[in-house]
Amino acid sequence: MFDSTRAFGSFAVPDAGAALAFYRDTLGLDVRYVPGMEEQGLLEVVLGHDHGVLVYPKPDHRPAVFTVLNLPVDDIDAAVDHLTARGVGMLHYEGFEQDEKGIMRGEKPHVAWFADPAGNTIGLIQE
Repeated sequence: MFDSTRAFGSFAVPDAGAALAFYRDTLGLDVRYVPGMEEQGLLEVVLGHDHGVLVYPKPDHRPAVFTVLNLPVDDIDAAVDHLTARGVGMLHYEGFEQDEKGIMRGEKPHVAWFADPAGNTIGLIQE
């Protein structure tokens, strides 16, 4: 019934231009306007293997209360240090034992979280 090979996730932002700059320039991800949908501000964060996440503008956007995108990393300390040097602050949550960098360690996976300019939560995960 469903073509799961073409399934994709999506999330909203209030400003597609700010999202494009953050995901492309700050995070270094492959981000592009969806061909033919540039005027509507539809973006794709290309994740490889013909998969991506659709990012769409929503003027009355409210950030989700959960993680909208998880980015696997080989070295979470290096990833957190890199993002922190680029001005991205890590989130700290009550009830999670996180170190001074904001990394939840212990049993794997190690996880750290940060917010995009729209307040959406992004996770870094080292398995």
